[in-house]
Amino acid sequence: MTILDLTTHPVAAKYAVLVDVGYLYAAAGEVLLGAKERKEYRVAADELIQALQKHAEARIHGELLRIYWYDAARDRVPTVDQRVIAQLPWVKVRLGNLNARGQQKGVDAQIRSDLEALARHHAVSDTILLAGDEDMVPAVEAAQAYGVRIHLWGVEPPYGTNQAERLVWESDTVEIISADFLRSFFSRAPAPVPVPVPPVTPSPAQVFAGRTAAKPKAPAGQPAKLGPSRPRVEDVGEHVAQKWILTRGRDNIRDLLPGPILPTVIDTELLIEAEKELGHSLRPYPEARVWLRDGFWARVYREFEIGVGISSK
Repeated sequence: MTILDLTTHPVAAKYAVLVDVGYLYAAAGEVLLGAKERKEYRVAADELIQALQKHAEARIHGELLRIYWYDAARDRVPTVDQRVIAQLPWVKVRLGNLNARGQQKGVDAQIRSDLEALARHHAVSDTILLAGDEDMVPAVEAAQAYGVRIHLWGVEPPYGTNQAERLVWESDTVEIISADFLRSFFSRAPAPVPVPVPPVTPSPAQVFAGRTAAKPKAPAGQPAKLGPSRPRVEDVGEHVAQKWILTRGRDNIRDLLPGPILPTVIDTELLIEAEKELGHSLRPYPEARVWLRDGFWARVYREFEIGVGISSK
């Protein structure tokens, strides 16, 4: 009979990383900045996720299934940051609801459900859980019953502990992520700077009424393409901005300020929405995309009583 020597032929692990963003942000904001609310700081979330992924790779030698990023948003409408995060490879954004008092609802239930499902279907051999709530304990015990090892990560507290004692007991391994590890990804939010509002805010079309847009030259022997008019495109940009303010909420749109450059994901969504309104593509007309952004920002700046700005992208 041949006995497999696991010391020379280790079994490769397959693992997932489950991150309770509410816990991670609150604990890091407190230890790094003494902050009590998320609006007091900014997070370079994409860089933070990459750092956590590398940290996990150094701890568990095997294949990453994916990173589950559990957060909340009002009416489950993703914020700008959450939409950007959702585009990252190997990242699955799960959203609970954020009520009027800023309390998360349904996030813990999603974490427990995924943790148990991954174990039950033998999708992973190990799970890294970055959380602190005692509500996770039943799901941890259930996953362990299916043979999954649970590696609990926590954030260095300013004093005492910020994780439930029983959750620490039940986990297979426990690691505290230091404040120094997290420091470069968190920064204090700048204080809003009041901007004087002119008596009458001119529209982008009025500001640049005397400027002639450069027309792209058509190849020799071919007629030039007739693009959409500037006022029409700017109107569509304003319409999309108004629609987003109503459907995504002012807080979500405020995250885009001070502008005028849009995150690539949001800029693409703006283009797609505008093309639906216009009924044809704007992609052959680079100048039209600039007009579209001008209209978008004109509406956003009026909403927040800021002087008109012009897109530089």
